[in-house]
Amino acid sequence: MHESLPDFRMPDDGQVESAADVFRLLADPTRIKLLWALLQGEESVACLAELVDAPPTAVSQHLSKLRLAGLVRGRRQGTFVYYTVVDEHVARLLGGALFQDEDAARRSATPAAPAR
Repeated sequence: MHESLPDFRMPDDGQVESAADVFRLLADPTRIKLLWALLQGEESVACLAELVDAPPTAVSQHLSKLRLAGLVRGRRQGTFVYYTVVDEHVARLLGGALFQDEDAARRSATPAAPAR
């Protein structure tokens, strides 16, 4: 049926469920802001709370969910925990979502190649 697509590979059900879970998790503006801040570098809960204009307890809860999803990790130093993103996949995912409108506008502004 898909002979015209020789390299076509459908993700398995587990991969699809995992991706859907990540997208559901990112459907929260505070979490998107937290991830964006963490892409700039490691930060403490207090600093992140200030950056995203949210109470530290709420930020801790969001970070806990992001950590359980494998998107961020924490490093304890004394009584403080410093968070960072796990890898570059987070940057690509977030950048693609945040700048989708700009990319679409740029593509629509580029004239189409003439038909031959």
